[in-house]
Amino acid sequence: MVITPESRLGSQRLLLSLLFLVLWEAGSGQVHYSVPEEVKHGTFVGRIAQDLGLELAELVPRLFRVASKGRGDLLEVNLQNGILFVNSRIDREELCGRSAECSIHLEVVVERPLQVFHVEVEVTDINDNPPVFRVKEQRVLVYESRLPDSLFPLEGASDEDVGSNSVLTYKLSSSEYFTLAVKTNSDGNTQIGLVLRKSLDREETPEHALLLTATDGGKPELTGALQVLVTVLDVNDNAPSFPQSEYEVRIFENSDNGTVVIRLNASDADEGSNQEIFYSFNSLVPPVVIDQFSMDSNTGELTIRKTLDFEKVNSYKFRIDATDRGHPPMVGHCTVLVKVLDVNDNVPQISVTSLSLPVREDAPLGTAIALLSVSDRDAGSNGQVSCSLMPHRPFRLVSTFKNYYSLVLDSALDRESVSDYKLVVTARDGGSPSLSATASLSVEVADVNDNAPTFAQPEYTVFVKENNPPGCHIFTVWARDVDAQENARVSYSLVERRVGERALSSYVSVHAESGKVYALQPLDHEELELLQFQVSARDAGVPPLGSNVTLQVFVLDQNDNAPALLPSWAGGGGGRESEVVVSRSVDAGHVVAKVRAVDADSGYNAWLSYELQPAAGAERSPFRVGLYTGEISTTRALDEADAPRQRLLVLVKDHGEPALAATATVLLSLADGGQVPKSSLRASSGAAVAETALVDVNVYLIVAICAVSSLLVLTLLLYTALRCSAPPSEGACGPGKRVLLCSSAVGSWSYSQQRRQRVCSGEGPPKADLMAFSPSLPPCPVASDIGERQDLSDDHCGKVSEISCYVSSLF
Repeated sequence: MVITPESRLGSQRLLLSLLFLVLWEAGSGQVHYSVPEEVKHGTFVGRIAQDLGLELAELVPRLFRVASKGRGDLLEVNLQNGILFVNSRIDREELCGRSAECSIHLEVVVERPLQVFHVEVEVTDINDNPPVFRVKEQRVLVYESRLPDSLFPLEGASDEDVGSNSVLTYKLSSSEYFTLAVKTNSDGNTQIGLVLRKSLDREETPEHALLLTATDGGKPELTGALQVLVTVLDVNDNAPSFPQSEYEVRIFENSDNGTVVIRLNASDADEGSNQEIFYSFNSLVPPVVIDQFSMDSNTGELTIRKTLDFEKVNSYKFRIDATDRGHPPMVGHCTVLVKVLDVNDNVPQISVTSLSLPVREDAPLGTAIALLSVSDRDAGSNGQVSCSLMPHRPFRLVSTFKNYYSLVLDSALDRESVSDYKLVVTARDGGSPSLSATASLSVEVADVNDNAPTFAQPEYTVFVKENNPPGCHIFTVWARDVDAQENARVSYSLVERRVGERALSSYVSVHAESGKVYALQPLDHEELELLQFQVSARDAGVPPLGSNVTLQVFVLDQNDNAPALLPSWAGGGGGRESEVVVSRSVDAGHVVAKVRAVDADSGYNAWLSYELQPAAGAERSPFRVGLYTGEISTTRALDEADAPRQRLLVLVKDHGEPALAATATVLLSLADGGQVPKSSLRASSGAAVAETALVDVNVYLIVAICAVSSLLVLTLLLYTALRCSAPPSEGACGPGKRVLLCSSAVGSWSYSQQRRQRVCSGEGPPKADLMAFSPSLPPCPVASDIGERQDLSDDHCGKVSEISCYVSSLF
């Protein structure tokens, strides 16, 4: 057998243990103490050294110590006085739980010699723990259909204390539905429960809150509480219900599809599936509602399916069902009234119900012309329509009834100013924004005969060459009538009067429709220089209206008359041949005779010139004739060589085109001074004096005519310039008729020398006895600007060429 070191060490330990056990048994003792739990630190427990028979002085030398099995820190010994005291908190329930006995076992060891003592310290219970329920809140589920006296067990409380400190009593808070039942079994356990006193109604009280109180038997008493919540379980004994039996909803007609009209929220006093509700239209709801709206069965949302139209349907009333999912299901009902609100989505409509056209221009004020009606399918202010009229005159709108208007005449009409009115009637509603519509009316104004025919000017001046062919068109009158149709159809006629011994109608005529004026016979300037008459223009209205115009027809002279020798153109007898006795002693320039002739024409046609025609085979005559005076005078002194009888042929010629002429033969008898008869001498002397005076007068007359002509031209030019630059004023002459004075290229004037005219030129007195030569001026107009014309180029009339004119006021 081999002995190892390890085996030797184990044997030694075993021997020591056996020795310790022997010594312990030899010196063991038992000491018992009691201390309440939860006492303070330092609380006196007992005099352990004295009770074990140990001297205080030997405690330290013998290594006195106390050991506790697992709880060595709860109690401690003061080695100075040998007292056992509480060192830390002692909790009986922590040490022993719910055991009826609870002690702390101490081992007291001293050495030299070794002694072991056993000390038991009993920990007594105090009521430091209240009754405790395992949970703070206990729920009890009870169907509302349970009958009274039904029992519902509850879990009781526990108390960690022991003895009387753990004896519990229970108490339930006051309740009309529940009471507390407590029962102690044979094994000492207590059972508690709730007893139903009367039937429950979950819809009335779905939950009952009760307070269960447990009280222990300690002094003082401690309590614990438990919140008991009794939940009443539902049975399907309630139908869904709505907060209101009828709902009224207002929604605009222009709301979009899908817009939520109303969200219904029915409630069911039940719970669970008994409370789950789905919504639907009632079976009696008409199809138009189902077609217009849709119902969400889960959410109760009523939405628009199709576009609303207030003008078609302005309200919907229907029933909605709310059904729960219980067994059997129960149904609740409500009525929904959807009122569609109008928006201004319809323009006004204008209708002309009556129209009386055309309107006479003499219609009295207030005459009704048209009846109009306006309408708007909208409602309220959106359907309130007001009308306006453009232009504002001469018509206006008068409201006769709601939405009915009359178009009446507000001011006088004048068809000649406006014959047709374009009216625009505007109808505007009261919406926001407002909508409007327009209607156009064309009002025609009917004519009445309220305007007489009018001529462009009150008087026309017409120039006609004499010797015109019969039926010659000399002028066209035209009158304007601003009326219409028959009222504007003008007919013309002469205003009959006497011209000398003859009727006017024997000279001229006028075409009733065209207004053309015709000369019925050749006119003779020498017989009739001016033909003045009136033409009447009359319309075809009822009654007819008319006006007159004056025509001044000047007969222009033509060279149709040859010069005529006066019967006594010389000192002696008449005829185309005259004899004069001339003394041979007369000096050069002596007037021996005078040829006198006249021309029935006028102007240039009557302006005569005298020429001495040379005799065939005769020597140069000692006599000459004045070109314009007709005076025959000597060119030199007479001598014996001159023939005793001189035959002079004088050609008298006018200035017309072609020129007409006449001849006069003058027989001159040359006599010696003593042979000249006294009568001849006297006549010759008187003639010479007269001739000398006449020559002087003629010279002065020609000079005066030239001066006056120049002055007239300057005056007329100045007058025309003043009239164009300033308004006319009445001068010394005053207003008068305008007379057109014209001359041909050769200077033939429309007035003869025998017709005296008063010509006013600017300031100053009138002039008389005017004779002028043709100036270089523009041609005379033959037609006015407004259509009146003088047709002098007619096939039956002679052509007046190169006519120059001046306009002047003649008095």
